[in-house]
Amino acid sequence: MAFRITTWNVNGIRNPFQYQPWRDKRQFETMFEILEADIIIFQETKIQRKDLRDDMVLVPGWDCFWSLPRHKKGYSGVVIYTRQSVCAPIRAEEGITGVLCPPNSLTSFSELPTAQQIGGYPTITQLASSAIDAATIDSEGRCVILEFPAFVLLGVYSPANRDESRDEFRLGFLSLLDARIRNLVSLGKRVIVTGDMNISREKIDNANAEASMRKQGITEVEYISAPSRRLFNQLLEGGNVLGERDEGRDTPALWDICRAFHPGRKGMFTCWDLKTNARPGNCGARIDYVLCSLAMKDWISGSDIQEGLMGSDHCPVYATIRQKVSMDGRDVDILDVMNPGGMFLHGLRQREYSARDILPLSGKLIPEFDGRRSIRDMFSRKASLLQPQSKDKSELGACKEPCSIENPLQMSPTIISKKHSINEVIPDSLSPVDKKQSFGETLTTKPLKRAKLSSSTTTPATSSKGQQSLNVFFKPKAVPTSGIDIASPDHKEELSQSNTDKITSGGDFLETAKITEVHTSGVQSPKNMTISPTHATSRTPEDETSAVISLINSQSPSSAYDLVENKDSWSKLFTKPAAPRCESHHEPCISLTTKKSGMNCGRSFWLCPRPLGPSGAKERNTEWRCPTFIWCSDWNSTAARDSVQEGPWLGSGSPALGD
Repeated sequence: MAFRITTWNVNGIRNPFQYQPWRDKRQFETMFEILEADIIIFQETKIQRKDLRDDMVLVPGWDCFWSLPRHKKGYSGVVIYTRQSVCAPIRAEEGITGVLCPPNSLTSFSELPTAQQIGGYPTITQLASSAIDAATIDSEGRCVILEFPAFVLLGVYSPANRDESRDEFRLGFLSLLDARIRNLVSLGKRVIVTGDMNISREKIDNANAEASMRKQGITEVEYISAPSRRLFNQLLEGGNVLGERDEGRDTPALWDICRAFHPGRKGMFTCWDLKTNARPGNCGARIDYVLCSLAMKDWISGSDIQEGLMGSDHCPVYATIRQKVSMDGRDVDILDVMNPGGMFLHGLRQREYSARDILPLSGKLIPEFDGRRSIRDMFSRKASLLQPQSKDKSELGACKEPCSIENPLQMSPTIISKKHSINEVIPDSLSPVDKKQSFGETLTTKPLKRAKLSSSTTTPATSSKGQQSLNVFFKPKAVPTSGIDIASPDHKEELSQSNTDKITSGGDFLETAKITEVHTSGVQSPKNMTISPTHATSRTPEDETSAVISLINSQSPSSAYDLVENKDSWSKLFTKPAAPRCESHHEPCISLTTKKSGMNCGRSFWLCPRPLGPSGAKERNTEWRCPTFIWCSDWNSTAARDSVQEGPWLGSGSPALGD
């Protein structure tokens, strides 16, 4: 059985649950089973410690190790999940420099006793090469390091190349990461690096490489020699390094596993721009990696991307390790070297995972979760004690729907019969004071439904609940009762002739019938209008419709109050204009907003709804996105609408969507 390691930038720890196949059960345990991995590394968790929950920390059968940002809340973050049935780390650290401290300790990782260190920490000279201090580098929750007897695993989330203000931090992080990896390899330790490096190695790893070079006005040599890309390629075997290597980086240290198994594969991308819907056309970049030290090449049996799994703007990337690996000149089972000594022998478990195997950095030891169990585990042991103790199950079976015993007032009166005492219905957990109350009497004395008002009962006007919607402004005040005596000729209301076509036997009729009075010149509201609920309820909808129509026909159209026409005119003011249709496909366009700084920042525009094609450019007369571009302000104007009626209309000044 192969051992699998999977890395995935989830863009928010709960983000995958918005997609299939994770949406149905929304459990991390189920997600891990679908991923079929033994170690899972998530980047960009975007969560604070106070927002951690049981379902993401106390996953049955899994341990977890978190690195959360110290200052920027809801930003970056890395977590490594390990399946306890097959692996257990012997050491765990947070950060790449060793300046952070273990939980409940004031001693940094780099100053711990040698037996407790992972080792390979950057030297003073290496730390001085970074323009950013070590504490700041490790303050954003970008790295978790686990050590197994077989290798050292690094889960990394490298800073992205957003703007020039972060260039120093980005290069400082990559420089110290390079130093830590090389130091570990020089100590004779095997290393596996996983995560989102936010760097595409070469042109084959980026669909927009050519467009990016044209936009920046640089050559291919300058593109390959970008500082971050050059540093990364010097770390990898076969990396494209132009010119002489930098000092201290004379030899490569890592092997790009996925590219080694698919050397000439094009379109092997792991990240796509969701704003431009670039994933269907596979216009993306490969920036997520599983890398290993050169001494582990023969350990790896396969690697690939899982572009079909949705859940983020990235897709998972995995690598599998053989069941039998070579260590110190002998073949051993992978399980023997993925656990503390004595736990496995020849692939067979010798002892169970216990509390002594939990490391200080484990999520299970976070004070909020220490000594607790998963809520699902609590309910899986024994049935709840809050069940009726009645021996006569046939009478209690009369309730067809589940009833909560904790709230007997919600139970049907047929459940509590005279043959059952209160003690048989009320659980023992209730106080004696609560048991004294007769629920049977309560249910009979307190009606479940308010009785209807009789014809002789007068109800005072009550205040409404306030504005419920904008429609309140366009409706006359309704009569507080359900019927109107429209037979009296002295108190007829003036209605529009146009309403005769709008009265039906449904909601429109009831809404029209509720109109009480219209204050017009020379007409006063009647004071002796009487409401007859009895008559209203005895009439059929057909009778009331005929009566209202005859009343409408007897009125003057000039003095009518046309409610529907007034409502329609106001509705047109708040109706959004119809979306224009694109040039090639004649499909309704989508609206986006320009975020690039400049004179057009914040302006909205219409765009073809189709995704970008594999070329990354807009294409005419193809199945991919066409060049249609219209500023929303131009489309809303009358001139733009008139011109569009004659045919597809294209604007100018399209912003660069790839920015």
